Amino acid sequence: MKTLFSRMIRAARFDANTYEQVEADRGTTAAAVFIVIAASLAAALGSGARDIGSLFGVTIVLLMTWVVWVVLTYIIGTRLFPEPQTHADWGELFRTTGFSASPGVLRLFGLIPGLTLPVFFGITVWMLLTFIVAVRQALDYASSARALAVCILGWFIQSVLFFAFVKVAI
Repeated sequence: MKTLFSRMIRAARFDANTYEQVEADRGTTAAAVFIVIAASLAAALGSGARDIGSLFGVTIVLLMTWVVWVVLTYIIGTRLFPEPQTHADWGELFRTTGFSASPGVLRLFGLIPGLTLPVFFGITVWMLLTFIVAVRQALDYASSARALAVCILGWFIQSVLFFAFVKVAI
């Protein structure tokens, strides 16, 4: 457990070596999933979910949107915009981006009255930046600019799909 929290802190601090470690270590897959679930639960609680149904619903939606974003990022990063040295499998990107969700556990501080919006905004930006580092390391990009472009494009497509789904569901 000590190693997990240490890696979460290092991932939140943009430590490229930590992302390289979890990329290479297939044994960290469960930890990556745990981090994404914990960050999703923290976001659900921090946003005001108070009963089991809303807590479960928000958590599931957040998990699904993360999975879609990672899949899109994988396709875009390895098929549309790879660099010559890009070599990654789904698991490597899954693990690194899972650890990039580490700052998300702090969304629990959204419970503090009057701080919900600033907390969520700040941590969302922080998580985007850690996601970029995770993608850069997992896809072996030479620059963060390419990782940023891949992340933003994947996020944009995921957002369009999400809002289209919500519109149809309502």
